[in-house]
Formats: sequence, structure tokens, C-alpha cells
Amino acid sequence: MKRLANSAAVIVALALVAAGSTPASAAIKCKNGAQLVAGNYISTPYCEDKLLAEVAREYGFKVSFAEIRNNPNAKRNVCVYVGRDIRVQENCLTANPTGRRGF
Repeated sequence: MKRLANSAAVIVALALVAAGSTPASAAIKCKNGAQLVAGNYISTPYCEDKLLAEVAREYGFKVSFAEIRNNPNAKRNVCVYVGRDIRVQENCLTANPTGRRGF
């Protein structure tokens, strides 16, 4: 009887672990610089930065998404070289604004 109770406890524990190890459905899903929100893709800065990192790596830059996201200077430096690519052009406009500089 005790052995059966232990087996049942192990089965319940394994079921809980299996249920908890499923991928999180709350993960951010990006496609071409747009984020999936409520079934629709909308442009978000997070996904645009992710796309910028991917495009930069295509051009040969060794830059990570975290570096682009957390370091504005890294984003500016990458945009200097790949900012004319149509996929990231709008995102790079915010990183390297043109016009007069403030004093």
C-alpha cells in the first residue's frame, strides 16, 4: 500500500513538472520588426531592435540583440553602416536623427 502511494506521488510530481516545462505563451513573438499582439502584428521598438541586430549580423557585425537594445551608442554605430537598408531605415532614423544639433 505504501509503495502504491509513493508511486502515485511520483506520477503526480512528474505530471506537474511536465506541465510546468511547457514553453511560455507570453513570450514576445517578432516577425520582420513587428510584434504579435492579440493576433495582429504591430511595429514595436523591441522587435525593431531585434530586426536591426539580425540585419547587422547579415552585414558582418558581431552584435547581439541585447547590445542593440541596452546600448544606444551601439545602436547608433550599427545604424551608421546599415541604416540605409530598407528593413531598418525607420528604426535608424530615431537612433541617428538628422538636422541641427542642439547646443
